[in-house]
Amino acid sequence: MTPMKLKVGDTIGIISPSHVASVDRYAAIISSIEAKGFRVKTGENLYKSTYGYLASEWERASDLNKMVLDESVRMVFFGGGNGSVELLPYIDYEAIKQTPKIFLSVSDGTSILNAIYSRTGLITYYGQAPGTFEDLQPYNYDQFMMHLVRGNPEHWVSNSKWHSLNDGLCEGTLIGGYTVNFALLVNSSYLKADNGKTYILFLEDHEKFSNIACVSMLLSHIEQSPFIRQVSGLLFGHYSENVHPDLLERLKRFGSKYHVPVAYCGDFGHGRNQAILPIGCEAVLDTRAKTMKFC
Repeated sequence: MTPMKLKVGDTIGIISPSHVASVDRYAAIISSIEAKGFRVKTGENLYKSTYGYLASEWERASDLNKMVLDESVRMVFFGGGNGSVELLPYIDYEAIKQTPKIFLSVSDGTSILNAIYSRTGLITYYGQAPGTFEDLQPYNYDQFMMHLVRGNPEHWVSNSKWHSLNDGLCEGTLIGGYTVNFALLVNSSYLKADNGKTYILFLEDHEKFSNIACVSMLLSHIEQSPFIRQVSGLLFGHYSENVHPDLLERLKRFGSKYHVPVAYCGDFGHGRNQAILPIGCEAVLDTRAKTMKFC
């Protein structure tokens, strides 16, 4: 199920499942989004810190569910932090099925995006947060427009050098996100892999959050799940400004062990480039040619 695309003039709903939004910072973000011709509606609990570090899970989930039911809102937009996994039992998945719309997030938003796709079949979008609009880069805005406004792109547009760590061609459904959040979802009731499908797994992390040993541990957790038997390929996103050789070696071992294509690029993740990946979209990844096609 693919949501309807945005049009200039549509309303974007902004919520914060994973951090307490700053009034001053979000005023600038909202102004930047509105300058591009979109309207903005904010969740009523966006700036709350009920627990001291976050609003309650019920308040945060209420903001999400109200955006789903609000007929004026065409897209639900939220960033990262910590805490989105707490919302998963309180999301109104049936309402999302009945009123599908665009969900766009990144980082800790991985938990919500994948749970929505798994529970409803709705394609969700990984790669950008409202903060992307603070210092909006041409590549990132083109990604936003290409995926969410102009229509479904046929080919991945790169803005970095790709490293093929295991050459090959694979097909499957795109799934993934921030490594720790995706690992937390594996084996849970909020990530139900279809036994009849193969999946192209995309992951990203950053050295300021996780060292290589931590990334390796999280990969190992994913590898120890039955889900690994359905992984047809792996694309890993930006980790550090200088490509880390130990990470490349770890990813290379992954490809050799499971006989799947593996590549690393700087196009998406916590770096300057924030490409968008549609979770649930069928794709073809060619690591030798360093291309990906959306089907």
